[in-house]
Amino acid sequence: MAIIDFYEKPGCINNTKQRKMLEMYGHQVSLYSIISNNWDTATLRTYFGNMPVVDWFNPSAPRIKNGEIKPNEMNEQTALEAMIIDPLLIRRPLIKIGDIKIAGFDNELVNNLLQHHDVSSIIDCPNKDNRCQ
Repeated sequence: MAIIDFYEKPGCINNTKQRKMLEMYGHQVSLYSIISNNWDTATLRTYFGNMPVVDWFNPSAPRIKNGEIKPNEMNEQTALEAMIIDPLLIRRPLIKIGDIKIAGFDNELVNNLLQHHDVSSIIDCPNKDNRCQ
């Protein structure tokens, strides 16, 4: 069993399903709002490891969908600054287990926590063609 800090967008359908799945597998999940957390660029950066900057973003965020924010044109610093201003841009969930931090639900750590259960149905926003944020 792992003790997990789980940063979600309150009300997000997939974040709720993801959290419940982690709990179903016996993990203790402490829930936090990715929106109301007081992020700073140094702390936020630690969740992305060696991921390409474009993968740090939530592709369903309204400012990305409408073309205002173009993740593929941003460097680390401008990406982090944009995410501090608008946390909806952050890929979620952000997960912290001890000293390990990750962004997203499609990675080896989550696979191991869920004993390689298929999570493909709860990766992308089910409302991504509508106004999912």
